[in-house]
Amino acid sequence: MLWEDVSYVIASKTRKAILLKLETPRTPTFVAKDLGINLANVSRALTELERKGTIVCLTPGQKVGKIYSLTKKGKEILMQMKNMEE
Repeated sequence: MLWEDVSYVIASKTRKAILLKLETPRTPTFVAKDLGINLANVSRALTELERKGTIVCLTPGQKVGKIYSLTKKGKEILMQMKNMEE
């Protein structure tokens, strides 16, 4: 895990909130409703996080109801974020 990756996530309230929510695999719709964020913004942030290798789509063949989860790298970033907040 690189500090640049942690910095990238915490630089955006949306990315940070999404990473926290994805401790348990979820769909973009659930994340959007739960956080009160527009679905388009959630989808954009998910794409950004996926490109960085922080999350992974568990159901890439699905057109609707895709499920996303943290990668090992994402879990390390989340753990570091939580340590920084203590």
